[in-house]
Amino acid sequence: MDRLEVIGEEIRADLSARDAARDEALRRSRELVRLCATAIRAIHREEWDAAGQLLAQADGVAAGMVDAVAAYPDLLYAGYVQDGLKELAEAHLVLAMVTGAPLPEPAALGVSSAVYLNGLCEAASELRRRCLDLLRQDRQEEAERLLSVMEAVYDLLMTYDFPDVVTGGLRHRVDQLRGVLERTRGDVTQALLQGRLLAALTR
Repeated sequence: MDRLEVIGEEIRADLSARDAARDEALRRSRELVRLCATAIRAIHREEWDAAGQLLAQADGVAAGMVDAVAAYPDLLYAGYVQDGLKELAEAHLVLAMVTGAPLPEPAALGVSSAVYLNGLCEAASELRRRCLDLLRQDRQEEAERLLSVMEAVYDLLMTYDFPDVVTGGLRHRVDQLRGVLERTRGDVTQALLQGRLLAALTR
């Protein structure tokens, strides 16, 4: 029975460490989501320096979150950790898409393939807001470019025919992206036609 007490204390120590790691990961995940949302808002406002600084902070928070649960694979792949990393991927991808910079790869962001694809899908959906802002500013050519980016992302994501357990529920997000893409295509097309009509009337 003495050995039972030792085993019990070892288990208690392990669970305490796991609980502390989980709490730290949850805290960092919430902070990560906040930083990424703020960065995307800065991108829409064309506050590029602020967006870059926020994403740099987010990278550090994400690294700390992963380190906190690195010893516990079940916690590392828990929803709140992977969701936080998805938000990180989305924010980085939105910045690259909007500015025309090369897209960062999954390894550079420190995320899995499934997390990257889900972040890519949500980044493409986020471009709808940017397109509408551009149309209001009479920047139709840039809106057309971003619509093309959305279409390219959708065409790529449609080729991944894997179970949701492998892709992290990607299929549902792609279905949502299709609706966002169709509405955005309609808005951009209407704005272009109106612009051409106005130009013709002016002539």
